[in-house]
Parts: sequence; structure tokens; C-alpha cells
Amino acid sequence: MAEFRFWKGHGTENDFVIVPAEVELTPARIRALCDRRAGIGGDGVIRAVRDADDRWFMDYWNSDGSASEMCGNGIRLFALHLRNEQGATFPLEIATRDGIKTLSESDLGFSADMGTPRLLGETTIAVGGRSWPAVHVELGNPHAVLFVDDLDEAGPLHESPAHDETVYPDGVNVEFVVRRGERHVAMRVHERGSGETRSCGTGACAVMVAAAVADGASTPVTYRVDVPGGTLEVTWTEDGRALLDGPAVVVARGTTDL
Repeated sequence: MAEFRFWKGHGTENDFVIVPAEVELTPARIRALCDRRAGIGGDGVIRAVRDADDRWFMDYWNSDGSASEMCGNGIRLFALHLRNEQGATFPLEIATRDGIKTLSESDLGFSADMGTPRLLGETTIAVGGRSWPAVHVELGNPHAVLFVDDLDEAGPLHESPAHDETVYPDGVNVEFVVRRGERHVAMRVHERGSGETRSCGTGACAVMVAAAVADGASTPVTYRVDVPGGTLEVTWTEDGRALLDGPAVVVARGTTDL
């Protein structure tokens, strides 16, 4: 293929490569684009396309070439890209594999209405021979949230944590969480298809909901969620929706023939 344009950016250091609609995304090309030594580098690739209703669609792919239903940090970066490159105005509806998400500009950057989280009971997660009880939370993609005394307890998250494949047949994003104070938590995450990342937007929402339920918090309520790449704010609204608020930054643009 001839050279094509790309944009590179991140949301709390969860980074992505954005490409235009005409680029054919094969698993091999996605892996090449996300390669941090021989490519541009990223946790995933977003293809900017239009759907049948002429609405912007976030065609999102994990760095291993697998498709993902939703990406909270990625959709904020996509919103910034659409504002800067396409003149999009807000509030802005963006289509995803998990339905329509509404984005608004905010003091932190962008706020994304992530929809209604579903708490689906308890499960178990294991790493290196050690296991923990976890809460199963669905936000378009599946999450297992577990609380620990120290974020180092999981060790290096090079491999996907062991999980119940009858609960998560397509894999799961796993969040390790510690409490930092009232309405304040911190997390590490291993994302299916990408490995351990510096942040996960849907994961931050899942963590916030699990923490709020454990705390007996009444809605509406907002939590600060610290991730290795920065800070996000998540609000659980009175009508049960999760609002993700955080920054988005473009760091490079150019052309490539990867």
C-alpha cells in the first residue's frame, strides 16, 4: 500500500495510532503499527470511518490485532482528533461496537458517557499461583475488579491473569485496585489483547462502580481514579450511567507505509 497519514496520541498514557478510513486494517498491519521498536507504537489502532447513518464510528483494534468493543481513553483521543482534523462540534455522538457514546468537552479534556455498567457477580483471578476474589463488571467489554493492599502484589503482568473461561470466554480486562482515600482509588490493569497498559478508561469506570458498591455510596457520586499514566474522574449518575472524564493529547502526526 502507498503511504497513508497517521496520528498518534494518548489518554493518560494509554496510547493509540489513528488512521483514515481508506487504510485496510489486517491483524499484521495493526501489530506493525503498534510495534514500539519497529513501528509507531501504541496499545491499539483506531480507524476513523463513517457508519451507515453518516455518524463517526470508532473502529478500534487491540495491539495484537483483535477487535474490542469499546475503549474509554481511545474515544476521548478520537474526539480530540475529530475536533482538530474534522471540525467536529460538541456534544458529539460517536458510534462504537458497544453502541453510541456521547462526548462533551470538559475542564479535564473530554467527558464520555460510557453507558450503564452491569455488575454480574463474583469471580476469581489468579496470577503466579496466587488468587483473589474479583467483581465481574461489564462496560461493553468485560472486567474483573479486585482489591489488594499493594499494587505490586500482582508482580509483573506480562501474561494474562488466569480467569474462569466459562465466565470470560473471550478474555477479560483485570484491574488491581488499592484505596487512597475517600472516593479515591488507584489501579493497575492488564488489558486483553494489549497486556499491561498505563491506563484503561472502561477499567477505571468498572473500578469506580465496584468501589462505590463496596462503600455503599449513593448516586450521584464521583471518584478519582489514579492510573500509572495520570488521573481520571468517573461519575456514577443518579440514573446509573458512568461518565468518564480525562485528558486527551496528540503527540505526533505524519505518514507511513507500514
